[in-house]
Order: sequence, then structure tokens, then C-alpha cells
Amino acid sequence: MNHVTTGTLRLPTRVHFGYGTRGQLGEVLGLSGRRVLAVVDPFLIGTPVFGEMVAGLREGGFDVAVYSDVLPELPIASLDAAAAFAREFRPDVLLAVGGGSALDAAKLVGLLVAHGGPLSRYYGENLVPGPSLPLVAMPTTAGTGSEVTPVAVVSDPERETKVGISSPHLVPTTAIVDPELTLGAPRGVTAFAGIDALVHAVESFTAAELEPAWDTVLPVFTGRNAFSDVLALRAVELLGSSLAVAVDEPGNRRAREEVAFGSLLAGVSFGATGTHLSHALQYPIGAATKTPHGLGTGLLLPYVLRACLADAGAAERIAAVGGALGSAASTVDERARDAISSIVALNRAIGVPASLREIGITAAQLPQLAELASRSARLVAIAPIPAPTAVLLDILADAHAGGLSERSDR
Repeated sequence: MNHVTTGTLRLPTRVHFGYGTRGQLGEVLGLSGRRVLAVVDPFLIGTPVFGEMVAGLREGGFDVAVYSDVLPELPIASLDAAAAFAREFRPDVLLAVGGGSALDAAKLVGLLVAHGGPLSRYYGENLVPGPSLPLVAMPTTAGTGSEVTPVAVVSDPERETKVGISSPHLVPTTAIVDPELTLGAPRGVTAFAGIDALVHAVESFTAAELEPAWDTVLPVFTGRNAFSDVLALRAVELLGSSLAVAVDEPGNRRAREEVAFGSLLAGVSFGATGTHLSHALQYPIGAATKTPHGLGTGLLLPYVLRACLADAGAAERIAAVGGALGSAASTVDERARDAISSIVALNRAIGVPASLREIGITAAQLPQLAELASRSARLVAIAPIPAPTAVLLDILADAHAGGLSERSDR
């Protein structure tokens, strides 16, 4: 298997990982000022851990305002309201605490305060004109990797799919990943966020290798690279071994730690490489079904990988994923198929549906979903196989029919 020897990473200035790392919060916020706007998931309001966090900051001399009207999937109108609140408060620094929606909301609030709206001006890549407000990101779920990535995703009612805004200026200033904050996550959140992290890792590792033009502005996502190869496979190992344990034993500190670290590594990896077909297909599916993002990407991943087996180079990479998931098979073909079987088994163990039919998608919807997915040209271009609309439709038809089991792909 060929390994690339170039790479690009764009990361927070600081990344702190481990139990207790939230103790660094005052220090890192203080680097940017004393007026802190905390953008948080509404369920955190009233919880002891968040109350202690805010009280500690105020005792330390910080002026803290809290904004918690964060809506799932981030409708753009809700972000305009959040930005209006922020402009009135005039923060020096943003603090994001919560799941992917809260972290993405804070990224986009900082963008709107710094550069103005409407958000549609920034849809796509490299359209943010300069730095945003400083942002300290503290995830309470393990999955999105948003604490280290240059992308935020919104729901635009004028479109039939979710829309991404991608820019190095959206990378948070600091990431604090304390697994303690994930211990209270419900089973479904743990499962769907965690499987999305596995999709990030696998799609990062299997992404196309893009030839960078070093004498011009680089795209936000640059394809698989020398960094992502190492990070993504380690993320696969951690998530493959510990995600089901974290779902079934929510108080298992070791499993929570490994899933959080796997999610972080996957975020660093795909924040450089990008993701591909599972995500391109999930954007319109998520918009149509209002199902959790990770449920959709996790459901789709085995079918995407099965389509990618047609390419020998992709099959070799999928085989490496199989090895990271525990396959000891002697041939590339067997290890690649073991990779798909292992992901199917993990999905089943944690409650990810096995077919699009199970989440309400009809056969009649598939052509429109394929066409909408094809508009995510950046994601499709990073795929390891050519993926015109007809190929996307084939994958959707396969996922709609279902039928993959832990051994049926052989």
C-alpha cells in the first residue's frame, strides 16, 4: 500500500486531552480577554458540571454571558439570533460547550460577529475573509470532531440539503477534550456520535490522494496525507474496540476515554483530508428524514465501502481498516470484506439501522437524493472512486435494499 509523503494540518493553537483538562479553561480563555460568551447546549443549563464551570470563571474575574438557544441541525435563523445576542454582549472570546451543534453554532456566531451576514455568503470553501472571534471548544459528546475542524454545517430552508461552510478561519483557537464531560451522554447520542467518528476516520483514510499546488491557496480539504494515514488508523482501532463498550456501559471511564480520543484523532485527520461519499449522501438524507447525522453516515458507510471495493487501491486501504478492526485474514480481499462485516456488526450492536427503508426513505426518493448528493462536489471529489450521480444512486439503492449482515458481504 502506497503511503503519501506530504501533508497539511491546520489545528487549534492548543489541544488539551484527558480527564481533568477542563481545569485549563480559565488559563486559555484569559489569553483572549475577560468577556466570555458561552454558547451551550440547552440541556447543560442547570447541570452541576456546567454550573461549577461558570461559577469558577466568574470567581476568577471573568464576565460570563450564557447563550443556550442552540437548535439541532442549526437552522440559519437561529444563528442570526445568536449573533445578535453576541453583538450586544461584545465578547472578547467565545466558549462552546456541548455537542457538534453547539460547537458549530459558536464557530458561526464568531464568523457573523467578525464579518457580518448573511451566512450564505460563506457557503463552500475558503470564502471566510479573515480571522473570527477567538473560540475555546469543549465537546460533551465524542463524535463530531468539531473542536479541531475547519467546517460548520447549517440547515438552510431554501435548500433541500445541509450546507457546509469550510475555512481555516473556523478552526477553534483551543480545544479542551475532557472525557469526564461525555459520561452523562445518553445511549443514542454516544452511539450515533461515536459511529460518525468512525466514519470520519475511515473516510479520511480512504480519501483520494490529491496533488497539492503549493504555489497557490490550498483547498480547505487536501485529500489523504502523511498525517492522516497515522491518525485515522489509530482512531479506527480505538473506536472499533471501545465504542460498543461505551454505549453499553456508559460509566466505563476507560471506554469513554478511548472513544473521546478516537473522535479527536479522527477530527484532526478528516479536518485535513475531508470526508467523502457517506457524508455527501447523508446531507440530503438527514434533511429529508430529520434523523441524527451519525445514524445516517454510519448506516451508509458499509455500502459506500462495498462500492469502493471496485478500485484496487481503495480495496487495499479498506483492508488496512479491516486490520485495524481486528481482521487477521491472509488476503487483501478477505481483510477488506472483514472491514465491512465488522462495521455492520458494530452498527447492529449499537442500534444503527441497517437500511434506508428503516428510516423512512422510499425507493421513489432515491434519484432525487442522488442528484442532491452530487451537488456536494467537494466531498464527491475526495472519494477514492469516480462517483457520478449513477454511482451514488447505485449506493443508495444498495442501502435501501439493505441485506448486509456480519457475513453476507462475502
